[in-house]
Amino acid sequence: MTFNIQQTIQINMIRIDGISNSSVFQIGSAGIIKPSSSLSNTGGFTEPAPEAIPVVPFTTARSINN
Repeated sequence: MTFNIQQTIQINMIRIDGISNSSVFQIGSAGIIKPSSSLSNTGGFTEPAPEAIPVVPFTTARSINN
């Protein structure tokens, strides 16, 4: 059976609260979604990464005009 689908999708705002490695986010028709999983060490790392440095919020300087 063959389906021919024509659609127009307009998204003004979208909010995604959380997404993980096994999440599927779909807009519209995709037919068949086949699961796929792979784990690769493309950088050749041999030990865990160092601790992350905390991010300091960025603030902008204000100028005061007299």
